[in-house]
Amino acid sequence: MAKSPNIVLIFTDDQGYQDIGCFGAPKIRTPHLDNMALEGMRFTDFYSANSVCSPSRAALLTGCYPTRVNIPGVLFPRHEIGLNPSEITMADMLMQANYATACVGKWHLGHHPEFLPTSQGFDRYYGIPYSNDMTIDPSMQLANNVVLREGMTAEKIKTDKPKKNWVPLLRNEEVVEYPCDQSTLTQRYTQEAVNFIEENQKKPFFLYMPHTLPHIPLAASQEFKGSSLGGFYGDTIEEIDWSVGEILSTLKRLKIDNNTLVIFTTDNGPWNLKNGHGGSALPLRGYKFQTYEGGMRVPCIMRWPGKIPAGSECHEIASTIDLLPTFARITGATVPSDRVIDGMDIFPLMLGRADARSPHQSFYYYRGRKLEAMRQGSWKIRFNKEIELYHLGRDLSETKNLAAKHPQRVKSMLREMKVFDESLRANSRPEGRL
Repeated sequence: MAKSPNIVLIFTDDQGYQDIGCFGAPKIRTPHLDNMALEGMRFTDFYSANSVCSPSRAALLTGCYPTRVNIPGVLFPRHEIGLNPSEITMADMLMQANYATACVGKWHLGHHPEFLPTSQGFDRYYGIPYSNDMTIDPSMQLANNVVLREGMTAEKIKTDKPKKNWVPLLRNEEVVEYPCDQSTLTQRYTQEAVNFIEENQKKPFFLYMPHTLPHIPLAASQEFKGSSLGGFYGDTIEEIDWSVGEILSTLKRLKIDNNTLVIFTTDNGPWNLKNGHGGSALPLRGYKFQTYEGGMRVPCIMRWPGKIPAGSECHEIASTIDLLPTFARITGATVPSDRVIDGMDIFPLMLGRADARSPHQSFYYYRGRKLEAMRQGSWKIRFNKEIELYHLGRDLSETKNLAAKHPQRVKSMLREMKVFDESLRANSRPEGRL
């Protein structure tokens, strides 16, 4: 019997739609990602399920809109909540199907042991517990062999005021370095990922690799600093591209790349920063924190030789919430049947079938707890301070508000948004609490 496919899911932080060569980056070189697209499929209409970190990750791992699992906003070190351990994550699901599972990178779904990856279906974890611009929670457990930098001591962690951008590096539930040297994170994550793949090459594995970057503060190793034409931001992306290349070459060297699905995408759109430290969502409108396309439409590339047609493109609506049910389809794992899952199987889209269509009649854009927009086919309605209606097929940049010209369509779409939102709220589940 053929071995179940391995899955590698690479998930960057705040990377813009245009910040990959094959998505139009003018100054950033991404040869490994571009080649991955040549050997696989580029998704042009792929969405994260939120425009900020924690909700987007909750959605990715559970296959649900983040409001359904009650993670509507960003979690901070002061919070005593996280993704409820009773949720069945894609890692839980694959672990039950006898997969080895690892999370390498930024978690951001609760930093207390009850909420960390090792309580959410992952055999092991190495990474930072939340965004790299945050601080340490002094209650965190220090490992016996912890590396303390910048003159820090265990006592100072408890008594000094925590410094912004000084974040802890964890292995499983313990701090192994503080403050974390962020300049070498991408390289260390990559080595950790390669080690995991090598150790588990003979059995099915799931590697979830949520990179810390290019969330600010930006960081890059000496090897990549100043190497790109795209400034510090470009350096960061080019190092991530190097990392993708290392993962792909490891799979090829071990002769398991034909049985491995590799997915590259990001958690939301880029920061709106004028100092060269933010990315670009062009030609889309908007940024991180927004429900315009630039906040939630993200680059996505998938590669699986022999299954996904090389050099193909998909222009159908798909989302990070679809990955859990799709992983179930390709691995034989079981989707939870005792709860609502919003995502749908997109394997037919991945196969490049000419008749394959998006399983989503409607896709919903939440901002916090508020349902702010909905897309149906090429039509998108957005309701914030005013009602906006756009035809994305003719106006990708959302510049021409057609609401006044299509009152019936507006009425019908607003009604559908209300019905869905009420249904979701009636069938939502609690977050985890200490």
